[in-house]
Amino acid sequence: MSDAQQYDIAFLGQYTKDTIVTKDGSRVVNGGAYFYGASAATSMGLKVAALTRLAPEDFSSFRFLLEHDVLVKAISTQQSTCLQLLYPSGNPDDRILSVTSVAEPFEPSDVESISAPVWSIGASIRGEVSLEVLKAIKAKGARIGLDAQGFVRVVRDGQLAYDTQWPEKAEVLQLVDVFKADVVEAEILTGTRDLYKAAKILAKYGVPEFVLTHGDGVVVYADGSFFEAPFKPESLVGRSGRGDTCLASYLAARISMNPEKATFWSAALTSLKMETLGPFAGTRQDVESALRERYGK
Repeated sequence: MSDAQQYDIAFLGQYTKDTIVTKDGSRVVNGGAYFYGASAATSMGLKVAALTRLAPEDFSSFRFLLEHDVLVKAISTQQSTCLQLLYPSGNPDDRILSVTSVAEPFEPSDVESISAPVWSIGASIRGEVSLEVLKAIKAKGARIGLDAQGFVRVVRDGQLAYDTQWPEKAEVLQLVDVFKADVVEAEILTGTRDLYKAAKILAKYGVPEFVLTHGDGVVVYADGSFFEAPFKPESLVGRSGRGDTCLASYLAARISMNPEKATFWSAALTSLKMETLGPFAGTRQDVESALRERYGK
């Protein structure tokens, strides 16, 4: 009998200390897919767990999650992952990422104490989450959502670069239930920026659902059908963490919604998140209002 704690959804990924640079200046914010993701999921009233690795001096970074009743399992490492995100234009897909330090990777034993029917895997760099860790999660009978970024991005000369060669791609995708990629990652993996074509190419690996984002919205491919919803933010001041929030809100919504409803829920919540710095701090009612007012849903 397992003594693992039970949750509705769990998030796994390293904390990142992000220096965001835009034409308006620079600022340091707490980041990481686990952070943005858990924040989005907790707004739905779900029981949320978050597992991360970071340096002890950065433990205060997840205070927001604790205040919103998220169980945080923080594993101490010698250093945190520190990134610089340079946005040279107004296009959120156009960015240059640099790396100054990287935390140690997760181990299969890290996930033993948490049990959830849905897991969101949000790595920043290849090697952070191994195939063995994914197998340990899948062995729990979990539904896995996974972001491509942590498997196609590598560190080269201090910068994050994309590697078109992903040796474990077939093995990883066989374990994945929902695969998320942005338009850049989709092109790297399939050779096309057409998200509809990319989804069908990737579906040959056996993945049942896809969440594919671009600057203007999200495309979902599920059960052989496509669903699409635009982002409708009133500003882009909080665009960092957009993809992390989009996948997390979709996975959380799919616990109780069909793919079409989850697509619009994800687009609405992500739009609200992009209007403010940091993680989504709104409520379920805020998202429902946005669905009515901006989408007519």
